[in-house]
Parts: sequence; C-alpha cells; structure tokens
Amino acid sequence: MMIGYVAEKLVPFDMPGGFFGSILAGFIGAWIGHGLLGTWGPAIAGFYLIPALIGAVIIVVVAGLIAKLF
Repeated sequence: MMIGYVAEKLVPFDMPGGFFGSILAGFIGAWIGHGLLGTWGPAIAGFYLIPALIGAVIIVVVAGLIAKLF
C-alpha cells in the first residue's frame, strides 16, 4: 500500500519489516486515521487519503521509536 510507503518517507524513522511493514502501517494507519479524523478528503479504493496518511505516519513514528529502543 502506497500510504505506508509515503508515511515512511515523511518521517525520520524506518518502518520495521520493510515493504511488508509499510503495507501493514498503511492498513492500520487508515483504520486509526478513520477513527481519529473521520472520512474527509479525497478517497481512492475506499481509503480516505489524508486521514489514512496521518494515521500511517503515527504508526511509523511509534514503530520506529519502539524499534530504536530495542
């Protein structure tokens, strides 16, 4: 999923798990972004891009911080 890849490139942390980690961050981020921000902005394939990207950035930052600690 491109959302996870874009989120990984926007923050200074690497997503653990590489490509599959980015896909997972995109899906979980879309779910969290929808829950926090609702449905607004452009949508592609049922994903609202702006909330999904913000949620994916949150996931990448959290996962990157946890990976740096261990």
